[in-house]
Amino acid sequence: MFRFIRTTGLAALATVVAGCAGAGAGTAPPAKPAVGQAGGTAAGATPSVSATPRPSGVEAVLARMSVEDKVGQLFMPVLYGPAADTVSGENQARFGVGTPAKVVAKYRPGGVILFPWAGNVKDVRQLVALTNGLQEASPEIPLLLGADQENGVVSRLAPLVTDIPGASVIGSTGDPSLARKAAKVTGTELRALGINLDFAPVADVNINPRNPVIGPRAYGSDPKKTALMVAAAVQGFHDAGIASTAKHFPGHGDTNVDSHSGLPVIQHSLSQWSRLDAPPFAAAIGRNIDAIMSAHVVMPKLDPSGDPATLSKPILTGLLREKLGFDGVVSTDALDMAGVRKKYGDGQVAVRAILAGVDLLLMPPDYPKAYQAVLAAVKSGKISAERLDQSVRRLLKLKAARGLLDRAPVADPDRAERVLRSAEHRKVAQFITGRAR
Repeated sequence: MFRFIRTTGLAALATVVAGCAGAGAGTAPPAKPAVGQAGGTAAGATPSVSATPRPSGVEAVLARMSVEDKVGQLFMPVLYGPAADTVSGENQARFGVGTPAKVVAKYRPGGVILFPWAGNVKDVRQLVALTNGLQEASPEIPLLLGADQENGVVSRLAPLVTDIPGASVIGSTGDPSLARKAAKVTGTELRALGINLDFAPVADVNINPRNPVIGPRAYGSDPKKTALMVAAAVQGFHDAGIASTAKHFPGHGDTNVDSHSGLPVIQHSLSQWSRLDAPPFAAAIGRNIDAIMSAHVVMPKLDPSGDPATLSKPILTGLLREKLGFDGVVSTDALDMAGVRKKYGDGQVAVRAILAGVDLLLMPPDYPKAYQAVLAAVKSGKISAERLDQSVRRLLKLKAARGLLDRAPVADPDRAERVLRSAEHRKVAQFITGRAR
């Protein structure tokens, strides 16, 4: 599995020895073609015939990108409507253009996250058409299309997908192989819909029974057992061919405050964090997790600044990157949550997150303000060209690893209808439920 090796000071956290396995239109970027070319074809999907592949590779794509292209890759907004060409007043108010496709063409984001409350999720054929339409709107560099599909209490794609039990139920079985099977089912169904990134699994250890935001979303309260479940789930998502995200770093399990509405403070010392919070994240890294999501929590004994982890360089760079050795994509939790907006404005939050070590800015509440703030920080040198390239390179590597850099996959609605809620998948859900304690 893994162990922690003590060192000194902030670096007291040990290295991992892995063996287990809003509003406002703002100023838009120039409406010019982006550079780069999109990714591979999902299993069972119909390859795109409109895109002409050109020499790609991460470095070749990066070299062709403008500063505006690169800044755009750092963002993953919510777009409104059931189809790429649906006109929405929300899109007009928030982005200055009416349709999801026009937002993608205007800002060239790295990805889009889908929600039923944004009108994105109606039925299988509609969702497939939406994901294909969004990819068509980003012909140069395909999109990460994400969903918050944890299963259980957080199931954004219900009732389209198989009703897989949540993490606490899976954890109660004591069998990590069931976490892998569940993740493979979910990942297979997401991929059939054209979704290539799941914001799961939850890697928090639910050690506070009063926790109002994690609770049954976690596999359990034991760090070692939770670590085994998380590692297995990561493997299951990879079995299905999609990217996964361990959340919420450095750990959201010991709080009685919901970071959606407040700013939790967790008083774990470095040694407590290493023992209680870190093991599932270390296990996920040992399984080559694609992304890790930050938590909007303050851990003053890890960073005395009072900033939430999302904006903390000692936590995201010092602990996650340097001590745990993670060099994949670091995503923020949603930037419209109160926990990250208490000290700084929406533009500065985005800049500070990048400087702390973040690569992907999720759901900024004022997208134009955040985009312009990051672009201005790059042009002024506050965010160096090297630092910008680090994040863009990580995002492109993730896309390349999941077959999204040569040509965008095209989802097949007929196949999706066969795969989703199939008898085989429902049997897996029933088996897990029967094993729960």
